Amino acid sequence: MDPLRIREHLHGHLGWLAVLALAHPAILLRNHRRQAHLSVALAVGVSTLAAALGVWLYGPYRAQLRQPIFAFAPSVGYLFERKEHLAFAAVVLGWAGGTAYFGAVTAGADVRDPMRRAAHWAFVCSTACAAIAALLGTLVATYRTF
Repeated sequence: MDPLRIREHLHGHLGWLAVLALAHPAILLRNHRRQAHLSVALAVGVSTLAAALGVWLYGPYRAQLRQPIFAFAPSVGYLFERKEHLAFAAVVLGWAGGTAYFGAVTAGADVRDPMRRAAHWAFVCSTACAAIAALLGTLVATYRTF
């Protein structure tokens, strides 16, 4: 099997796993006093790993797939472009949620609860962005792959 195709499949599976990983702290942190250190760390780590693999695949994608996709199905090409933007937002929001969550540990009592609430909403929004990105990525991959 082609190494690029293996990386592509790994990226896709990690993307869906990232959706689940990001949803976990979004659910746990509904109670802003709950401890979720491992859940938050894994969510940020898995989503970052999926994104890093996507960045690694971007060069071969541009060289081999982007032009034919846009030539024969521009709407599918634009779906991929939106997928990239949403995936970036998912990672940034995940990191923002992780930063707010872990920052609340040492924060003063007056800002601890608002930081935990912000972490919850960052993970909720990150999960939504990641889910849409994963869906769009799956749609594009069913159209054309390595």
